[in-house]
Amino acid sequence: MTQATDATPQSPKAASPSVIAQHAATLKALPFSDTRDFDDAARGFLGTIENAKVTNAQGRVVWSLEPYGFLSAEAAPPTVDPSLWRQSRLNMHHGLFEVVPGVYQVRGLDIANMTLIEGDKGVIVVDTLTSIEGARAAMELYFQHRGKRPVAAMIFTHTHTDHWGGARGVVDDDMLAAGVPIIAPNLFMEHAVSENIIAGPAMLRRAQYQFGPFLAKGVHGHVDCGLGKTMAAGGVALLRPTDLIITTGEKRIIDGVEFEFQMAPNSEAPAEMHFFIPRYKLLNLAENCTHNFHNLLPFRGADVRDALAWSKYLGEALQMWGGKAQAMCGQHHWPVWGRDRIDTMIRQQRDLYKYAHDQTIRLMNHGLNAAEIAETIRLPQSLGGAWHGRGYYGHIRHNVKAIYQKYLGWYDANPVNLDALPPVESGKKYVEYMGGADAILKRAAADFAKGEFRFVAQAVSHLVFAEPDNQAARAMLADTFEQLGYAAESSTWRNAYLFGAQELRQGMPKTPPRSPMPRETLAALRTEQLFDVLGVRLNGPKADGKRIVLNWSFTDTGETFVLNLENSALTYIKGMQTPDAHAGFTLARGTLDEVIAKLTTFPEAVGAGKVKVAGDPKQLGELMALMDEFPRMFEIVEPKRSVVA
Repeated sequence: MTQATDATPQSPKAASPSVIAQHAATLKALPFSDTRDFDDAARGFLGTIENAKVTNAQGRVVWSLEPYGFLSAEAAPPTVDPSLWRQSRLNMHHGLFEVVPGVYQVRGLDIANMTLIEGDKGVIVVDTLTSIEGARAAMELYFQHRGKRPVAAMIFTHTHTDHWGGARGVVDDDMLAAGVPIIAPNLFMEHAVSENIIAGPAMLRRAQYQFGPFLAKGVHGHVDCGLGKTMAAGGVALLRPTDLIITTGEKRIIDGVEFEFQMAPNSEAPAEMHFFIPRYKLLNLAENCTHNFHNLLPFRGADVRDALAWSKYLGEALQMWGGKAQAMCGQHHWPVWGRDRIDTMIRQQRDLYKYAHDQTIRLMNHGLNAAEIAETIRLPQSLGGAWHGRGYYGHIRHNVKAIYQKYLGWYDANPVNLDALPPVESGKKYVEYMGGADAILKRAAADFAKGEFRFVAQAVSHLVFAEPDNQAARAMLADTFEQLGYAAESSTWRNAYLFGAQELRQGMPKTPPRSPMPRETLAALRTEQLFDVLGVRLNGPKADGKRIVLNWSFTDTGETFVLNLENSALTYIKGMQTPDAHAGFTLARGTLDEVIAKLTTFPEAVGAGKVKVAGDPKQLGELMALMDEFPRMFEIVEPKRSVVA
């Protein structure tokens, strides 16, 4: 019997009997004899890069599947859910694949796919992966097998970084100067960075728990991310679209190929679109019809996604193109072929999101709160028994909580939760009420042996927040998280639990400071967005009682702003200047981008004549002295070690 053992464990433990029994039940419950996904994932293979290894100019590996060689074993080990193991093995397929003659995909060089559609003279690139290095390697692989062709256009299906970050690996300055079209859904720029820029530091830290990049690869650690293997680590830059698709039904002729578009905003992304290509009888539903139940609220954080709208878009896609497509490929996972299989998958995915939405609201209207709904709801066999309905990335148990949050918010209406004590203060009281640390750990050990890991984690977490240096408590909680991770079918649950265990045992990873935002990405942001970011960095208590007014005039964009600090809040007005400003700055917006990207400093730009100053320039320095620098790392499974005011 697996027990939580010594006070300073550093290595992973074995799976407990209860976890092993759960895995055995999964093997009986799901249709593991259905291997069509493995056939589909391998179909059309043309060639690859050894181990899908991609390096940057300095020789640093930004992507490789070599560390995941352990997934060659067909049978799942006791420490991995068999269903997740199956998905993890499917996501090991990598290289260039023919979808239909004239349409190709590069898969397995990133968490996302690059789709390449051949036109009359060139190639249309759909989504450019996360990293510049990965995109460049994908293009070289395509050219190697299909011959060198000019890039006729780029299409971004939606606003998440893994679909546009590598654009500079597809097109260079000469191509951009020649006017290569960049096509994207309406409001792409408004959402592409804004989703990450305001709350970026917190979201990036939380993403470490969602994706598990610091976990060791192996049967006791990282095996997958559900949507794909893991996140790429290369360079990223955003390019501004030149052509926006505004409404459903719009068409474009691109290099002789007709595209029919469908808008799908506020589904998997705030701005997203689907398309159908009659020439190839090809349907692409971006990231809204993948081989798993997707996230309605990712662990990294985001606006809650609209499950009802998501379902309706899939229903509309069926109305528009049902029975027409002979192949369907998305921007994650592998394609599906055949009209009947395609339409069946879309119907099931449509009904998966509709069922989750409607049944959550039904139970909500019966008075159940989010946790009670998650404990109650079950997918029907027709959905839960379909492999693409499994919760490898999202999961029914946390997606229903997202739906509840979308409609009713964080508060469950029970006044006990209206103004609860924060974790440290409540932890100390729980420990006192439960009779002290020794009593808690004794009871926790007994429940751990019975496999009651969920409550053990809840109880011992209070002790860790009350006594963060209690090594026995940290060890018990780490061992408990570990078992919960081993039991999880969802890759994101597994990653979160195992990374929590790792941090309790080893502390937070040592990481270099965060790199400045690339100039290309900054250039794609509106000036208002830059000032919004400045506002959330303002330390309100430090700014108390201060008033600073600054005029800004940007010579290249023609924009003017008044930036105003008072009442400990930073606001701005566009399109005006005030004679009451303490100082004024006239410069190119590109110069400001260079300063933020740390390619130069403001005094250097002034000295070089790139900035004209009126009034007292020290006021800008005083304002910047009130700004916080956000840490790359902060505690999550234990109390914050530094005080934030």
